[in-house]
Amino acid sequence: MRRFSFTIRVEKHAEGYAAFCSELQGCYAQGETYEAAMEAIGDAVRLHVQDRLAQGEEIPQAESVSLTSLSIAV
Repeated sequence: MRRFSFTIRVEKHAEGYAAFCSELQGCYAQGETYEAAMEAIGDAVRLHVQDRLAQGEEIPQAESVSLTSLSIAV
């Protein structure tokens, strides 16, 4: 069994949470709670990777990840 690591971004919205996998474009999920969104994105990523491996495709991996926030006054 191979192990992969991915960057997941989770955003809070009025109707819940949205989770996105940075390395797998178009791979995203939603949930009413943070935990539900993380569980859903885990399932989505797993299926995405299984499909790519079955097709003989490469699995992109992030070389470096940095996350910060920026506050500006206008």
